[in-house]
Amino acid sequence: MTLPALSPLAWAALLHPVVVILFVYPVVGATIRLGILVREQRLGITQQPALVPVEHADHGRSVTTGVVVAVLIALVWCFAAAWLDPLRGLTGGPLRLLQLALVAAAALASCLLLWRVKHPALRAVFGLLAWAALLSLGTQPEIPRLSDNPFHTDFWRSHGWSGLLLSGLLLFSMAAKPEIQSSPRMRRLHVALAFLVALLLAVQAITGSRDLLALGLGG
Repeated sequence: MTLPALSPLAWAALLHPVVVILFVYPVVGATIRLGILVREQRLGITQQPALVPVEHADHGRSVTTGVVVAVLIALVWCFAAAWLDPLRGLTGGPLRLLQLALVAAAALASCLLLWRVKHPALRAVFGLLAWAALLSLGTQPEIPRLSDNPFHTDFWRSHGWSGLLLSGLLLFSMAAKPEIQSSPRMRRLHVALAFLVALLLAVQAITGSRDLLALGLGG
């Protein structure tokens, strides 16, 4: 059996899953393990070094940033594929391409600023801005989605929508880190959302593999 040759655009399509597999998922595993240790310490089950909670938070921020970068890579690839497709093209010309690039830059910059800002209002603003920018890009007509209707089962089987939801949950946890550390109620919410994040990561792995097979990268 001879495997088909991949075009440069097809090779570029593999960058998104490569980033997720080589960086995001390994760091997720470490973050979950550190989170379990932190919870055991809070419940008095075990004693942990003082750096464990700090490393858990740092790993969580790395996961969030990695997911945002991976999502942006996938979105940019979709726009590039439409632009290079002679049958579809990218509507709006260079001006729209510039607008999309500025929105992508705003999403990344807002996520990176969450590493620095301390004031609650600023953390909320940059977290919402990053997610709003991702939503704006993810709902463009060039982005493949099974359905935009949340009351349809295809919506929940869509790799794009589950990725955007995952990004939003991670950005929320990153922006609310001080509140999670200081409030028992927020910690319980954080644990509940962590289970949902783990489920969405599994869904992303399944639907991402499905979409790569459906994409047909040969040629």
